[in-house]
Formats: sequence, C-alpha cells, structure tokens
Amino acid sequence: MAKNTKKEPLPAGYEELKAAASRTSSWKDRLDAVKELGQLKHEQVVDILKHRLENDPVYAVQEAAYRSLKQLGEHVQLPPRRKGEVIKGAGKALIRIKKSLPEGHTYEEFKEKLRKMRLDLYDAFEGDKGDEFDVWLEAQWSGISTRREQ
Repeated sequence: MAKNTKKEPLPAGYEELKAAASRTSSWKDRLDAVKELGQLKHEQVVDILKHRLENDPVYAVQEAAYRSLKQLGEHVQLPPRRKGEVIKGAGKALIRIKKSLPEGHTYEEFKEKLRKMRLDLYDAFEGDKGDEFDVWLEAQWSGISTRREQ
C-alpha cells in the first residue's frame, strides 16, 4: 500500500474489528476479523494484519492475514508453521494445572480447568490442533507425571 496517500478516515467498523483481531480468547474471532479487515484498504489495517501474520499463535490466522495482505497488494511472505509449543511456556502451564487438581481427577476435569485458568492457551491449542485437539490434549494430560517428591 502506498505510504504517500493522504490520511483517510478509518472505515466503519474498524475499531470493533481491531479489537476482535487482538482477542486472545478466541482464535475464531481473530480469524473472522482478519478476513473482514482484508476488505478494508487502509494503512492501519495493514499494520494490524502484519502483526497477526507475524505473531498469531494459530497458523490459520496467520494464513488468513497473509491472504488478506496479498489481496491488499502488500509484498509479504507466509511464515513457516511453528514446531513445538504454540505459546512459550505452555508445557509448564499444563503441568501446573494438572498438579493443582486432586489425585484421580479425570481428563475432562483437567480440560475444563485449563479452559478456565488459561483460555489463551486452550484457544491457541484448539486453533492449532483443529480436529485433533482432544486427542493431543489427552495425550499431554496422560503424559504428565504428578508424582510428588518425598
């Protein structure tokens, strides 16, 4: 997008879309916002989309930001899909949550506590893993040792 254009007023709905694009508790809201923002040609929209492209923990949101930026005429590259943890320190958070539950708790109790305590992690993993989320999360849960050192 040309930087020498005059300052144009922000498009209608911009503030709501900007807020939705940053909502850490809902990757689906971010995805929808990025797609809608891609229809608005404005310098500030490009900045938001570039931030989502470079920083969103959910690859589907990054892909949508990439497509939106290309559609707006920006020269960008799709980053490679991240390997390992979607959010730094997530593994430690999963351990803390499991250890905070009573011995003999169920996977569903673990899943619900994760959702309540760390919705940002829950949401990012759900968006990243897609249909495999429950299988992946249950494997993480069953692999965490809760043995207390004596």
